[in-house]
Amino acid sequence: MFTQPFAIPALILFIVGVPLAIGVIPRNRLYGFRTKRTLADDAVWFRVNRVAGIAIMIASAIYGLVAMARPYDDRDFSVWLLHLAAFAIPLVLAIVLSGWYSSQN
Repeated sequence: MFTQPFAIPALILFIVGVPLAIGVIPRNRLYGFRTKRTLADDAVWFRVNRVAGIAIMIASAIYGLVAMARPYDDRDFSVWLLHLAAFAIPLVLAIVLSGWYSSQN
């Protein structure tokens, strides 16, 4: 699995998402989904970062599933593009979802 091009970043993001998802990271200016709203209110901070953590974990898991289903082959550029899309698209969607959720609370 770790020979896949985005396996290490996906694993790191999954690990980083766990404390956010379980709500153990207090409001801070370094780690978490930080907006004016989340930094102004603890309740909003924990709700939004729980969503962000879960979304990031799901995005990482999606990449892991794609990497297992279609292992990277350095002779086929289209597989690398598939891996890039499987890593980046769910991650971007997670960020957008977290931003939307932040604006709703």
